[in-house]
Amino acid sequence: MAETEPRTLRAAHDVALQRRPNADANLAAWLVFHQRNARMYEAVSDVDRGHHHEALYWAGYERRKADAVTSRIQEAKQQIR
Repeated sequence: MAETEPRTLRAAHDVALQRRPNADANLAAWLVFHQRNARMYEAVSDVDRGHHHEALYWAGYERRKADAVTSRIQEAKQQIR
C-alpha cells in the first residue's frame, strides 16, 4: 500500500468521497472510480483489521458497481451497432 493510501476504513470512505466523479460524468469515469475504490477497500481490509470484514464488504460492493457500469458500457456499444 502506498504511503498516501488510506490506512483505515474511515479514511478510505473519505478518499472515495473526494474522488467521486460528478453525477454527469461519463461511464468510463465511473468505471475507473469503482475499480479504484474496490482495490482501495481490499488493501484497507489488510491494514485496518478491526474493520476487515466491513472493508471487504465495501470492496465487493464497489466490484459489483464496476460490473454494473461495465454492463451499461457493453449495452451502449450494442445499441450503436
